[in-house]
Amino acid sequence: MERRDFVALASAGLIAAPLGATALQAGKVHTIGYLTLATFPVSLIFRQALQGLGWIEGKNVTILYRTAEFRSERLPAIVAELVDLKVDVIVAVSAEAALAAKRGTPTIPIVAVDTADAVAIGLVASLARPGGNVTGLSYLGTELASKEMELFKEAIPNLTRVAILTNPANPTHLPRQEAAASTAQRLGVRPETFTARSPDDLEKAFGEMARLRAGGVLVITDPMFNAATDRLVHLASKRRLPAMYGFRSHVAAGGLMSYGVDLADLFRRAPIYVDKILKGAKPDDLPVEQPTKFELVVNLKTAKALGLTVPPPLLLRADEVIQ
Repeated sequence: MERRDFVALASAGLIAAPLGATALQAGKVHTIGYLTLATFPVSLIFRQALQGLGWIEGKNVTILYRTAEFRSERLPAIVAELVDLKVDVIVAVSAEAALAAKRGTPTIPIVAVDTADAVAIGLVASLARPGGNVTGLSYLGTELASKEMELFKEAIPNLTRVAILTNPANPTHLPRQEAAASTAQRLGVRPETFTARSPDDLEKAFGEMARLRAGGVLVITDPMFNAATDRLVHLASKRRLPAMYGFRSHVAAGGLMSYGVDLADLFRRAPIYVDKILKGAKPDDLPVEQPTKFELVVNLKTAKALGLTVPPPLLLRADEVIQ
C-alpha cells in the first residue's frame, strides 16, 4: 500500500488494528459469503489481502464462494442461501450483486466491491453515511464514461461515429451510456448504442458495429465484459475497431486504450472493511471509499496495427504506454 493510500485510509478510520488488539471470541470461525456474477468465484488478490490482515481460510475464517455465472436472475436465490447459512458478512462484487444482497437481507453486513455510482443506484444513502447494512468501495462511473469519451476523441481526432457497448442487465449502465453519448454529441461524434447481456451476444454486437461503420467502440465497464477480455479484444481487432476500455487488463491483452480505476486495488482494499466488520464495526460507521487514482493506458502496438497515430500530447499524459 502506498503512503498516500495509508494516510487516506487512516484518516477515514479504515486501517485495521492487529488481530490481537481487539478481543475476538476465542476459537470462533467467521464466515464470509463471496458473491459474484462472474464464472471465476474468487479473487486471489482479495484472499491475499485478507490473509495479510490475519484472516486465514480454514483457521479463523471460512469463505463461501458463490457465482451467478452471468445470470442475474440467480442472485436472489444465492443471497437467500447465504442468509440461511448465517454468514457474518457478504462481499458483493458488482452493482448487481450488491443490490441483490441488499434486497435479500437488511441485517447482514455487505461489503460492495467494484460498484459504480453507489449513491445514484440506491445502494447507499451517502458515501459518508451509508445509512444501512452496506458499505465498501464505489467509483463515479458516470463521470468516468464522459472522461473516457473525451480521451477517445482526443486519441482519434477524425472520429465521427462511435459505438457504445453496454450490458442492459447492469443497473449502472444506462446513466453511463447516456453520459458517454451526451459527451460524444458535444464533441461532434454520433453515438450508437449496442448491447450484450452475455458473452454469446458479443459477436452479433460487433457485427452490427461494423455494418454501421462505427469508427470506434467505447466499452462500458462491466463484470461480464471484464471476464470476456480476450474475446472483446479479438472481436475489436477482427473488425479493425479502435476500442476504449475502463480497465488496463483489456489494453494489456491488445486493446487500444483504457482510462479508469485500478481494479486490483479495489480488491486489496475490500478486506479492510471485512476485517473491521468482523471485529464489530457497523457498516453505517464505515464511509464508502472512492478511488483517488485513475490510469490512462495506451497500446502503441495496437495503434500501429490499426493505422492510427496517437497524438503526442496524449501519450505524454498517459500513465503507461505499451510498445
